[in-house]
This record gives sequence, C-alpha cells and structure tokens, in this order.
Amino acid sequence: MRDLSELFSLQNLLFKHTTDKPVRFLYDKIDWRNRLAGIVGGRGTGKTTLLLQHLKKEKKAGQNVLYISADHIRVEALGLYEIGSSFFKTGGNILAIDEIHKYHNWAQEIKNLYDSFPDASLLFSGSSALHLQLGRSDLSRRAVYYTMPILSFREYLLFNEGYSHPACSLREILQNHMELAEDIQPSKKILGSFAEYLKTGAYPFFLEGLEEYNGKLENVIAKVLYEDIPATEGIRFNGIPALKKILFEVATSPPYELNIEKMSSHLGIARTTVYAYLEHLEQAGLIIKVMPLGSGSRLTRKPAKLFMANTNLLRTVGGPLQLEDPIGTVRENFFVSQLIGTKKYNVRAAPKGDFIIDEEYLFEVGGRSKSQHQIQEYQNGFIVKDDIEMGHNNIIPLWMFGFLY
Repeated sequence: MRDLSELFSLQNLLFKHTTDKPVRFLYDKIDWRNRLAGIVGGRGTGKTTLLLQHLKKEKKAGQNVLYISADHIRVEALGLYEIGSSFFKTGGNILAIDEIHKYHNWAQEIKNLYDSFPDASLLFSGSSALHLQLGRSDLSRRAVYYTMPILSFREYLLFNEGYSHPACSLREILQNHMELAEDIQPSKKILGSFAEYLKTGAYPFFLEGLEEYNGKLENVIAKVLYEDIPATEGIRFNGIPALKKILFEVATSPPYELNIEKMSSHLGIARTTVYAYLEHLEQAGLIIKVMPLGSGSRLTRKPAKLFMANTNLLRTVGGPLQLEDPIGTVRENFFVSQLIGTKKYNVRAAPKGDFIIDEEYLFEVGGRSKSQHQIQEYQNGFIVKDDIEMGHNNIIPLWMFGFLY
C-alpha cells in the first residue's frame, strides 16, 4: 500500500480555503451518482473549486474522499493507478483527479481503476479539451463529460454582488423580456455591472482582486499556449509564435474582416495549418468560430466570423494596442459567448443581420441607435441593443442574454 498521508494533508489544506457557496451553475447539472465523470473547459473557469466543493460536501456526509492534482510531483512519483488502488483498497469512496491531461497514459489508468473497483467513483477535470479528446475513445462507454464555460453575466452578479436570479431560456427572453427586465433588479445599476463584466467578469478570479486580474488572464493564455496545446499530439513548440499571432489577429480585427488567406500568407504557413491552429485555439477555450448559415463545422470549412472566447480575453489581448475601442466587436462577442456557453443553441452567421439561432431567430446586435433595417423583412427578427436597461417589442437589452445560464 502507498502512503497517502501527504496527499490527504494537502486536501485538508485546500478544504480550509474552499467556500461552500457560491457554486457554478454546472454543479446542479452534474449527476454526481455517475461512477466516472469528467469536467472539461477552459483554464480559470472554476473546475478545481467545483471539485473541491463537491468533495467537501461528500466528506461532511461521511464519504471517504481524496483530491489530487495530476501535475503534483507526489502524484507523478507514486503513479495514478497506485494512488487510486491504495485509496480504494483502504475504504476510499470518491477519487478526484484535477489537471488530468498532464498525466501520461491517464486514460488507460483511469479505465483500469474503473474496472477494478466497481464500488468506487472517479471524477476528473482538465483544461485542454483537445488532449482529453484523445482519451474519449477508450472511456466513451464509461465516462460522462460536462463542459464548464466562462461565468455568465448572471453568475457574475451572484459571485460579485450576491444577487441571485434563475437562468432564463432563450424563448423566455424573446417572449417575456420586458417582464424579466422588471424582475431582475440587483442593488447596483445593471448597466454599470454589465460594463464591469465585459472587462473583468468572465473568470471567478476577479474575486481575488481586480489589480491582478489582467495579469492572471495573461497567465491563463500563456499556460494554454505553452502547456496545454503543445501537450497534444502533433503540436510543437515552434508553432507557438503562429498561435500567438493568430490570437492577436482575432482580437484586433472586426470579425467580418478576418481573412484566412491573408493570415496564411502573413504567417508563412499553409491554409490547412491555419485552420488546424484555429481548431486547437477553439477547443482550448481561447477563440470562438461562428460558421455561416447552412454550413457544417468541418475543420476545412471557412468560418464566417472569429471571436475571442469572451470579452475579457478580447480586451486583454487586443485592447492596449487598438486605436479605437472595438465596442461593436465587444457586443457581438458577448452575445455569441453567452449563447455558446449554454451548449444548447446553434449559432450561425446570417446573410442579413448578424446571427441566426437554431435557424429560426435572426438577431442584429448594436448600440442604442441600432435600426430595424437589417431584419425588417424577417418574421422572427430581433434587435439586441447595448446601453438600455429595458426593451420593447422586438428590441431586447444586450445584457439580458447574460441570463441564459
């Protein structure tokens, strides 16, 4: 048997710094009864805290739990299977492995633990969706996966101001947005909180102080580029400068002006490589691709629009070097990020207007003066306006789409 006392000590220290509330919306979506569950998503979205909150709750309920981080030197020295085997043989109930994509051969050892201890439960998390994909083939019949997006604007209000309001479906917003706007009344003015969210609200580490927020976000980007993506088969360190240049191009270009052919020529790499890099950046949680209406999402299909994964990343990567505030891009970026964060809706770029959702609803996103011109011939057309607290008829405040999850 392996001596796990040091790992239990580390867990207890983490528990002391883990609050029970608030919790991310995903907590209530997870069926914790699954014997093997994985939480995947971008770095910094709160996966570690979610695992610790659950384990802390289960420990209070009498379960024997253990949290480990796959990149900890003690875990690497002892071995994942050996740790899990010793834990379960001595009465362990739930083992949670964080940052699992950093452990070599993780899928095989998880599979062996799952098959060897039928009464045990295994939880794992990973920041690099790309690398986790490699293990899904072996675990597809066993594991249930959940995706953690960035904080929604609704969650930001909960975490930052303690203001709680249920999430709304897209249909509820479209049909009842005036009633909902009256019902949603946080203590601070909604537009002020919304402006803060767009700059520093997508990741929960704003709770640790705004002075270091951008620095921490830059660290997230660096870790994705230098650790997560190179860990994926076929991606080498000499490709990192190109990845960084692509990120900068996406962050500083209006989404409708980005030209893949020019990017290929500028970077000196093949178009197929550009598309592959875009795929890696998207799955790693740094960018969003919006395909044109009627298209598939195959790697070689040209996206109609490219965005940073959220407005905080947009501001951090491109903001300091832009001559003008890209408020138009920020608005569209927010709208897309919140819809995609739900994992419920099909977002496509529209020939007229900005976006078509589920091939049914057409949206034009803009400021207070945005007109009906682009959608006037469409039955299910909506104007999404920034800088308004309440809409009317088919005009809906932009901030309200932050209540989708």
